[in-house]
Amino acid sequence: MFEQMSEQEARESILKQVDAYCMKYHGKREWKPGERIPYASRVYDSREMVNLVDSSLEFWLTSGRYTEEFEREFAAYLGIRYCLLVNSGSSANLLAFMALTSPLLGERRIQRGDEVITVAAGFPTTVAPLVQFGAVPVFVDVTIPQYNIDVKMLEAAVSEKTKAVMLAHTLGNPFDLGRVKEFCRKNHLWLVEDNCDALGSRYKMNGTWGFTGTFGDIGTSSFYPPHHMTMGEGGAVYTNDPLLYKAIRSLRDWGRDCICPSGTDNVCGHRFDRQYGELPEGYDHKYVYSHFGYNLKATDMQAAVGCAQLEKFPLFARRRRHNFARLYQGLADCEDRIMLPQACEHSDPCWFGFPVTCRQGTDRNQVVQEAERMGIQTRMLFAGNLTRHPCFDEMRAGRHGYRVVGKLENTDRIMRDTFWVGVYPGMTDAAADEVVRCIRQAVEQAGQE
Repeated sequence: MFEQMSEQEARESILKQVDAYCMKYHGKREWKPGERIPYASRVYDSREMVNLVDSSLEFWLTSGRYTEEFEREFAAYLGIRYCLLVNSGSSANLLAFMALTSPLLGERRIQRGDEVITVAAGFPTTVAPLVQFGAVPVFVDVTIPQYNIDVKMLEAAVSEKTKAVMLAHTLGNPFDLGRVKEFCRKNHLWLVEDNCDALGSRYKMNGTWGFTGTFGDIGTSSFYPPHHMTMGEGGAVYTNDPLLYKAIRSLRDWGRDCICPSGTDNVCGHRFDRQYGELPEGYDHKYVYSHFGYNLKATDMQAAVGCAQLEKFPLFARRRRHNFARLYQGLADCEDRIMLPQACEHSDPCWFGFPVTCRQGTDRNQVVQEAERMGIQTRMLFAGNLTRHPCFDEMRAGRHGYRVVGKLENTDRIMRDTFWVGVYPGMTDAAADEVVRCIRQAVEQAGQE
């Protein structure tokens, strides 16, 4: 078939067929009554598949030209200086935290035994990196129905050992960035924004709107399939600080001191003429290590999908906001039985999900089971209270594993009474209306039993 073609002509022929294949076998299919409504789903077309195959035909496999394009365009979208693509949102959180332990930071580096303020009502990989390193998480309660840190508790949480605040914007709802950032400034603390569930959310500070993830020292994103955009697996770490960028890049790429991209040599022009540590003078800079790092790069095939998704992202964000508003309007007269979510002041959330907290007399488990029976997929608000999970058994037995400020009463209530449903961009108005109908029915039935 390709005998008379140049390589470029053969590639174009293949990609044209991929486009036709995707349109025929992966074309848009809307929800039909009687079908299950998931909390999330991929939204894509032939652009993603063509990019994926285009990358595979090069067979570079590791990070390459699509990675460079994604990092450049994603940083431009957020309005931030530096972005590094990684293999997952959890890896992004790992790198964000570990960058704060870098010797490059001098006295501000986090060391074992130092404290980091966070919350227990969230996803575990916001907290896992600091626990695994040996820092001490300091858990503060959250507010309902915002589901973010109770900023009134911050002053009680700080100590002489506190070095950072690391928080997620829960389900896309920004935490009070104005209060938290001012607290960090006053106490000379690092701020890490886990933005994995909030890509596209905005916050207004000092009269200017900005994207969440860009207000702190480091922000992170996840591109796992349920998230705001996807590349299958994948994540990103971003910052405006050149020193933090240097540490993050080194830690992502095995801990090496060299900045050469994969397959490239001697970008600095001094590969063999310098002396590092106690190594011989002239030791190959590509094999000099300034950190104990990892290999957390994504593949270029993932990045190729991400480039196509990023083109669609503004539409995804608009649709999420539309679906959230439709669910809110449909459930507004149920507030005697359930609490509807409330956006943070000065924010414009790009919601990941629609959280609901059952009031006294409405049993969350009954509501969830009835909704699931009717075909509405539900999710807990992640860990509920992370400190009550088996992974904390050993820490509870120790003396210095973690610290709790107050009683985490709202965190426990979320564990007992809260669930959420999806607002993903592929959800049609008809599907959103069905979610409303089923939740209303489930709430009414739970109240009768």
